[in-house]
Amino acid sequence: MAYEGILLGMGNPLLDISAVVDEDFLKKYDIKLNNAILAEDKHLPMYEEMADKYDVEYIAGGATQNSIKVAQWMLQIPGATGYMGCIGKDKFGEEMKKNSKLAGVNVHYYEDETTPTGTCAVCVVGGERSLVANLSAANCYKSEHLKRPENWALVEKAKYFYIAGFFLTVSPESILLVAEHAAAKNKVFMMNLSAPFICEFFRDVQEKALPYMDYVFGNETEARTFSKVHGWETDNVEEIALKISQWPKASGTHKRITVITQGADPVVVAEDGKVKLFPVILLPKEKLVDTNGAGDAFVGGFLSQLVQEKPIEECVRAGCYAANVIIQRSGCTYPEKPSFS
Repeated sequence: MAYEGILLGMGNPLLDISAVVDEDFLKKYDIKLNNAILAEDKHLPMYEEMADKYDVEYIAGGATQNSIKVAQWMLQIPGATGYMGCIGKDKFGEEMKKNSKLAGVNVHYYEDETTPTGTCAVCVVGGERSLVANLSAANCYKSEHLKRPENWALVEKAKYFYIAGFFLTVSPESILLVAEHAAAKNKVFMMNLSAPFICEFFRDVQEKALPYMDYVFGNETEARTFSKVHGWETDNVEEIALKISQWPKASGTHKRITVITQGADPVVVAEDGKVKLFPVILLPKEKLVDTNGAGDAFVGGFLSQLVQEKPIEECVRAGCYAANVIIQRSGCTYPEKPSFS
């Protein structure tokens, strides 16, 4: 089977500015652990304060880009994956290009002349992370870029598409173009719930894309928020996963499968009206570096097996393996070669 360009991602390329901070810093900027939000004006000074006050690391990130890079790493087949998003014409943008090429991903960035590359503050306390994204250039992605022949060619070539829910705030039009293409050509289209605020405040665009989703990923908090927003009156993650999998579909080619991670608790997979639970690899607390990128890595590992048409058990096992590797390192980074077999 030809793997070149088989998997394509679209999303917000962000440079992670990661540091271990303290409770006071979280309080000062009104941020909660295990959450992801978009920066408001009150958050803007925090990026500089982090750089001045703490030992910061700069790591190329952004949820979809992380997942695609991890899938690429797991596959070890150069050019198997592609990615699109918007960066600025600046130092951080150059860094991002270099990083992605090294990772073996075929990136087609849209470069915005006037806006800086987006950043994401990753505040770590006790190994748990909180994300505050300042999208900047990432917010400037336009569907015109996607429609250019050299970029649309990536869409034509891919058989699997993955887009984090965060991209719904930027270019729902681009998402629907890809989703409709996938439905028309019997390809596999996948998204992530990504964050409680997406389910709450971007409900309309999320619901427009949902019928096209063949796989829906998310974590337990996002699943519960989704349930609350839709008035389902249940906090039971297994029930919620089932209800999401039964949401009407645009195309009958593939049934929808919902995959919900729950930190150290089992992964919930809902398909065909049934739920299966898969235990994760438990990690002693002293080995945990930070949870930044854990969910993204899970998806990346999962996709690396899915594109090889492996059974769902194998996809979940690979997802758990990748997440386990990432949480023992800072940010969404990994060793040179995977040891998954």
